[in-house]
Amino acid sequence: MAQSIFPAKPLAITMGDAAGIGPEIIAKAYAAQPAQMRASFVAGDVQAMRRASALVAQGAQGLAWPVVQISDPQEALHLPPRCIAVLQVGAPMQPVPYGQVSAVAGEFAGRCVRWAAQQALDGAIAAVVTAPLNKQSLSAAGPPFDNFPGHTEILQALAARHAGLPVARLPVRMMLANEDLRTVLVSIHLSLRQAIEAVTQLAVLETIRITDAALRPVLGRAPRIAVAGLNPHAGEGGLFGDEERSIIGPAIAAAREEGCDASGPWPPDTVFMQARATGAQVRFDVVIAMYHDQGLIPVKYMGVEQGVNLTLGLPFVRTSPDHGTAFDIAGQGQADASSLLAAVRMARQWASAAQG
Repeated sequence: MAQSIFPAKPLAITMGDAAGIGPEIIAKAYAAQPAQMRASFVAGDVQAMRRASALVAQGAQGLAWPVVQISDPQEALHLPPRCIAVLQVGAPMQPVPYGQVSAVAGEFAGRCVRWAAQQALDGAIAAVVTAPLNKQSLSAAGPPFDNFPGHTEILQALAARHAGLPVARLPVRMMLANEDLRTVLVSIHLSLRQAIEAVTQLAVLETIRITDAALRPVLGRAPRIAVAGLNPHAGEGGLFGDEERSIIGPAIAAAREEGCDASGPWPPDTVFMQARATGAQVRFDVVIAMYHDQGLIPVKYMGVEQGVNLTLGLPFVRTSPDHGTAFDIAGQGQADASSLLAAVRMARQWASAAQG
């Protein structure tokens, strides 16, 4: 019997930066695919979501979807269709103009992420989908948010504290995925020089371990993990660099001894084609890339509107659309909700798989 993609607990969608497109794409997602969005709620600000709903209705020349304030996540499971459930996180937010860096919006966005993460850690919700926040606004908000570059670091810190561990003992990784391709990064937001230095045997081995543990319940088997090389042609036997032989290869061997179906290092310019789901010869379920652009360019080239960012290694499911706050078009009704809808679908699939 097929398992429902709708878990018994609701899905929380954090509102993101109110000066950006986060509230708008959330309102558009509810209007475009109400069946997909049922059993979910927005962790955010009621008035900001009402403004977004009115904006979406104006662009569609229709009626704004009603925003219903709830006080408990479980209420989202029992609401009538064609409404947007919003749980007000703390005091109402002071209205902010679209398209501008704002400490007010940054603080509120960070507050929503922390609240939703705690609910997930406490087992009150099935998963967290995060709408985009703005790193400048987050930094302008001051402590504690100015200590974190973005979502991933906030979530990692909260999860580590919940587990009673130092942050270094709870490593996480970014996976970017769409219907065709999955890629996991050894490092994320580093300069290229720093990213090369971050390719250590432990970092590669941890990435393989985290990827294997995350994908096993989703696939129902050990994932076929392709590990990309760092250098052109995976070093060409040491002619173009030695990292494949001295670092990446030994990490793969250690992972295989632990039971992971990992192979490589493969030439980075061809390995992604062998992991594409619609390819003629699909050899791999996921590719581990050594640095940010090596892994994200192939996925984003296939269409940013369908890309989903997942944080692997957390004790709960977190997904996010693969784009930012888009201040340049915020408030104009032009934002595309496709990536958010893809993030909601993937969050439901992974949460259902985690339930076993």
